[in-house]
Amino acid sequence: MSRQRTPIALIAILMLAVAFASVGCDKLNVKKLQANYYFNKANQLFRDAKYSKAIVEYENALAKNPNLMEAYRFLGECYKSLYLPGKESAENKEKAAKALEALKKAYEMEPNNKDIIYSLGDMYDRLKNFDEAEKMYLRIIDLEPGNMNNYYVIAEFYKRYSGEKKELKSKAEDMYLRRIETDPENVQGYAYMANYYDQLNVGDNKNKFDQALTYHMKRQQLDPNSAEIYYTIGVNRFNKAYQLQNFLSQAEREQLGADAEKNLLKAIEMDKNLAESYAYMKILYTNVQAKVYPERESHFLELANQFGAKWDEARKRQLEKMKLEKELKNTAGPAIK
Repeated sequence: MSRQRTPIALIAILMLAVAFASVGCDKLNVKKLQANYYFNKANQLFRDAKYSKAIVEYENALAKNPNLMEAYRFLGECYKSLYLPGKESAENKEKAAKALEALKKAYEMEPNNKDIIYSLGDMYDRLKNFDEAEKMYLRIIDLEPGNMNNYYVIAEFYKRYSGEKKELKSKAEDMYLRRIETDPENVQGYAYMANYYDQLNVGDNKNKFDQALTYHMKRQQLDPNSAEIYYTIGVNRFNKAYQLQNFLSQAEREQLGADAEKNLLKAIEMDKNLAESYAYMKILYTNVQAKVYPERESHFLELANQFGAKWDEARKRQLEKMKLEKELKNTAGPAIK
């Protein structure tokens, strides 16, 4: 399982925390004033992703004030950012050890700090230390049982390891369900659950498409005007028809093809710029309808070509829009306050 990743949400939180972190007590103490100087200097280096240089300044700060918890925390983050999961060199292993040492020190000083707990769990996760990572993630749930996003974090954690430990599939499902139970009116919870089933291997669960559909339909009930939900339902029906073609009757494949077509066309009607809908119309006609109705193969292949051209046009519009948004963002002046 690849762990070559840096959680985007975690980095964003860290950047925000560094921006406001400071030494706030006993400013008349010379050593603490010096620690404050090194700490703020390290924070700027951290924000600039100059982690090796930041390490030196965090260590300088801790030499002046060994009780500075935030310095331990971000010292650990620096080493973690430099660590490369899977690389077995002595230098890389030392970075992992120092990251753990600093983060564990911060955790000892603030055992109820959710950000530190999450970061320590993430470090154990990168090291594939499942048991210690699980302890940290479950600790977050103990601290904030009403925060639905915590259940998503550990559900994704279990899902990543479920290929190696089959028993974790049920744990992942339970966490997705607990996220839904925390806020039953939140559409995203049902999307996570549907996506979980959609991504399961067919060999492990041939009912996965219908299980996913149940949660897609829950989403649709809560948000009936979403083109994206019609699109995902269409994709779900296509995938079942295509991936299970050797296990389905002619009538079942005909119905699935019709359902996929209906939902994808509805998505296009609602949002003509949703380029992926055109792409799936093309592969639906090529890989399902043309096979289910061989006597009409040429007709469906012609339709596939038409939707392929529409996909190219819609994708071109998407790219032009993204380019324009980027240009506007780069040329925008400072916000007026």
